Amino acid sequence: MNKSSHKSPNKTQVNSRTLGRTGLSVSEVGLGCWQLGGDFGPVSAATAEAVIEQAVKEGINFFDTADVYGNGISEQYLGKILNKLAPEAVIATKYGRAAGTYPDGYSLTDLRDSVRRAQDRLQRDCIDLLQLHCVPEQVLAARHIFDWLREVQQEGLINAFGASVETHKEAEICLEHSDLQSLQIIFNLLRQRPIEALFDRALAQQVGIIVRLPLASGMLSGKFSKDTAFAATDHRNYNKDGEAFSVGETFSGIAFNQGLEIVDILKQSVPEGMTMAQFAMRWILDHDAVTTIIPGASSAFQVTQNASVSQLPVIDKTTHQRLFAYYESAIEQHIRCPL
Repeated sequence: MNKSSHKSPNKTQVNSRTLGRTGLSVSEVGLGCWQLGGDFGPVSAATAEAVIEQAVKEGINFFDTADVYGNGISEQYLGKILNKLAPEAVIATKYGRAAGTYPDGYSLTDLRDSVRRAQDRLQRDCIDLLQLHCVPEQVLAARHIFDWLREVQQEGLINAFGASVETHKEAEICLEHSDLQSLQIIFNLLRQRPIEALFDRALAQQVGIIVRLPLASGMLSGKFSKDTAFAATDHRNYNKDGEAFSVGETFSGIAFNQGLEIVDILKQSVPEGMTMAQFAMRWILDHDAVTTIIPGASSAFQVTQNASVSQLPVIDKTTHQRLFAYYESAIEQHIRCPL
């Protein structure tokens, strides 16, 4: 297996930011690899490889995955492609949602075994960043799981650890640990509360913010309509009301038709020359607390479109203020999950 040297790729399109206190320079637009596991509908090996290869071409060097994305398939794709094209790329994977682990099977042995399996799939001797994967609040509060993370870190199995969380309370629990390097959260135009609830503390503690679902499962692409249909295997179909896991992970917790109405209003703020999707992602990157966004992609073209956001101009302060006011008055009340 290869050890990552973390040299910056010779690319200029995507700007970089430092991840927490790790010293790792990561592209501010990364690649979210949930999609490559098939949870948004079937993805062929050829498509998955083309997406990863295009990300490398665009200068993206941060890849977010998990052991449960396609039961390890997403990690395997990354290991196969990045080992050849970009062994210096930073890979963040996760622990905590696999069968037998979630909701009450957590232990040091289980964690260590999960990391070793991930190393095999990723073809890495050391995991760059291991994130707790939406672990139940009571498990986080018990604190043992953080001691186990430190132990596997001391063993050289992981370089750094962070947490992917569902709620602000979970984020606060994680921030009690001074060696936490990152928090992965849902943050987008439909979920703006972290601006006031989280960002100042994260900046003060130098904890990197990784933003998942920047387009709210595609809702903020502006391309959906009431006639849009999703594959039976797509979580936007089987989890639209939270039947399988937190509804917050699908359309950011807002009912589909309600989301369409909100997006129609948000489109009025999109500057000339930007698409709705570009505007939504540029808005996120305007926040200093954010280290990187991890949009998914189902084609090489989408990767290029996402990467281009890094070079778009900052959105003016007045627009930011107007969007937050609209969030407080007309969006937040429709979110169907704990914040």
